[in-house]
Amino acid sequence: MPIQRRDLLRSAACASLALGIAPALGAVPDSGLDAGVLPPGAASRFAQLNGIRMHYVVAGSGPPLVLLHGWPQTWAAWKATMAALSDRFTVIAPDLRGLGLSERTVSGYDKRTIAEDIRALIDHEAGGRAGVVGHDMGGKAAYVLAHLHPDQISRLVLADCLLPGTENMDPLRGGAWHYGFHMAPDIPEKLTAGRERGYIRDQIRAWSHRKEAVTDEAIAEYARHYALPGGMKAGFNYYRALKDDAALAASFAGRRLAMPVLAITGRYGVGSRLSDALSRESDRLETVIVEESGHFVAEEAPETFQGAVAQFMMG
Repeated sequence: MPIQRRDLLRSAACASLALGIAPALGAVPDSGLDAGVLPPGAASRFAQLNGIRMHYVVAGSGPPLVLLHGWPQTWAAWKATMAALSDRFTVIAPDLRGLGLSERTVSGYDKRTIAEDIRALIDHEAGGRAGVVGHDMGGKAAYVLAHLHPDQISRLVLADCLLPGTENMDPLRGGAWHYGFHMAPDIPEKLTAGRERGYIRDQIRAWSHRKEAVTDEAIAEYARHYALPGGMKAGFNYYRALKDDAALAASFAGRRLAMPVLAITGRYGVGSRLSDALSRESDRLETVIVEESGHFVAEEAPETFQGAVAQFMMG
């Protein structure tokens, strides 16, 4: 980008902040959750954890199982999974920091901080130890949590995510273009303003093998939260933290993951790249690659996903 154009865009961004155009931060009203969105028998809760007001949904009974969503989703990505597993587990699905109904913050989107958010949730709601399932950005946070606080995770499932530092962000070398766009300061918020639902739909469709598996109804539910003030900025901030996440992950070199690990991915998602990376640090690694699935394995192959998670967690 020419220097003059880059400076112009940066100046415009600063001007918008000065004029109060930037999205507001802070707590999201409780009324943002429709009762009909909840799985049967589930409860919506809020708690002050690690310095933020976190929203999460709880269902079922049995050993605690924490489900961490990715971008561009909310806790509701796990609705079907919660319904299927709540007869065997106490399933806990939070909105990650800044997303859904959890508090929007200016900073704290690095996966170390997100991991500390989840550590606090496990202490608060699960007695200090739980099984953890993480998809996409939630998977990165789960991986970091597993290294920083291994005693709090009984078993770890990483679902179609890439470990921090292993992402290919260079589209000229086969990488995904969206990394650079999402990491750019201010610009993606401006270009998606008023177009949140369409942008989220297009991203989900592009990353899916079964294109209609994530329904329009689900996409509308995600988009209505991301379209609230500060919602898209919080989502993009998860990408902007990836450089710091990679540096943290590099510090784990030589360490082993203490708990059993399941990598479940879509053949048309990350495929074998996740298990290849995990094999260097896990002695108890199981791998499931779902042939007819892309990135959203829990939605594209729900029975396979739910069965694999239940069997692994009951190990």
